[in-house]
Amino acid sequence: MALVIIEDKVMKLKQRESLLLETSSPKIDYDVAIVGAGPVGLATALGLRQRGIENIIVLDQTRAFRKVGQVIGLLPNGLKALKYIDAKAYDNIKATIDQPSNSSQVSQNTSTEKKQTSPEWHLRNVDGKKIRSIPLGYDEYFQKYGEGRVSISWYELQTQLRQLLPVERVKANHHCFNVVTESEFECVRADFVSNQKVETNSYAHWDDQQEKNESSSVNASQFPDSEITSIRAKLLLGVDGINSRVRQVIYKNTPDSGYSKPEYCGVSTIGSGGILQGAEALSEEITERFFSGSPRAVTIKNNQIPQSNVPRIVLFYPQPCQLGYLLHGAFPLESLLEKSGEELIDIAIEELKKADFPEIIQQLVALSDPDQMIQRPYYIHHATVSAPDQPKWNIGRVVLAGDAAHGMPPFLGQGANQGLEDAAAIATLVAEINKQNQWDDITAIEAAFSKYEALRRPFMTYIQQETLIARHFSSVQTSQKLQKYHQVVFSRNIEEVMQTLF
Repeated sequence: MALVIIEDKVMKLKQRESLLLETSSPKIDYDVAIVGAGPVGLATALGLRQRGIENIIVLDQTRAFRKVGQVIGLLPNGLKALKYIDAKAYDNIKATIDQPSNSSQVSQNTSTEKKQTSPEWHLRNVDGKKIRSIPLGYDEYFQKYGEGRVSISWYELQTQLRQLLPVERVKANHHCFNVVTESEFECVRADFVSNQKVETNSYAHWDDQQEKNESSSVNASQFPDSEITSIRAKLLLGVDGINSRVRQVIYKNTPDSGYSKPEYCGVSTIGSGGILQGAEALSEEITERFFSGSPRAVTIKNNQIPQSNVPRIVLFYPQPCQLGYLLHGAFPLESLLEKSGEELIDIAIEELKKADFPEIIQQLVALSDPDQMIQRPYYIHHATVSAPDQPKWNIGRVVLAGDAAHGMPPFLGQGANQGLEDAAAIATLVAEINKQNQWDDITAIEAAFSKYEALRRPFMTYIQQETLIARHFSSVQTSQKLQKYHQVVFSRNIEEVMQTLF
């Protein structure tokens, strides 16, 4: 019903535009329109404004900006890119280190304790022995790579960036459903519908449960109130996530249509969506065995099993005697979809048994509340595919960035960081288009986006390859490879990298 109503409105919209085009040329609303108001889309907008491009708009399908998402790590390369994009945004994000809500410290009682305690994420074997640790503090990274590490919630990062833009330049409640290049008018038109039921994004690492709950209360009779609007811009940036609608539209009816959707990467998570109220003795034994000297989260892996697909489990406890978990494993996708909570618990326990995890971990999972169970497949949109011709990241005046161009699992925490590098490159190239007044020069625009893709695609191919390897990081050899990877990714001078665009 809703789809029919939208299609009817689209037909009327096209009829009105046809009449308009017979008498006059359409108005170009913006120099740059950005679809997607996540951190990468907003950072791109800030980068453009810092370089003198004011006539921009950022549009997002969410009906309202709210607290969603998980805590992400802004790593040295991401912070370097953000500083290059907008120094004020960098300063504001760096200032959040001192805010308790974003701290990963074991103890938060005093600022002295914060400075004395260096937070780490420990990887342990099934006997509780530490295999290695990953530093989570700012200083450790800064000393090695010339920039630190900041833990911040996705929503807080989005909010910090959004507040640096004029309020009228960022609009929610705009679901993009169509993109059309209008060559005769040297622009691109994007069509949006408002008050639309938000579709569940099965490809995302996390779900906006509040948005889904509100969407489920909307019935078809409300959709006639939906409004369809169109905007025209010289350039349109699709920064709307791994299930990008912009990508689907521009690849439709082209040889690249088969690449419009992401692929399952072969790894999923089964976990407890709530906190397990375990027996006190079990909680104490697990805490003593696996959390000694660790922060409130630890990864456990049986490093005696040589198979590369052996699972690992993340245990976390926000309060004493309360435990939760996330079990990562190479689950066949069909084995998890549409499974009940009880079935997910059984699958998780069986996987732990096969990998010889200790009985106390199996008992922990057995205590799970079936109603609180989650399953989360991880997806990837490959930067490089085995095809004669690579699907381009741009078509004419439309270009993809962030997860829309190269979405991947979060195993190395590079999704947002690489998106910020995309934003830095695009802001640099579009600023040059503006400087040379080449807004009507499609050849110059396509050449600029080709430079962006030539710079970013090979590096993203490397990042994705290392990300898929990273979940096997228990061996000494792999640990050494990871250190080399950190040196390659974190030590780069982003300003020098951007200079290679010219």
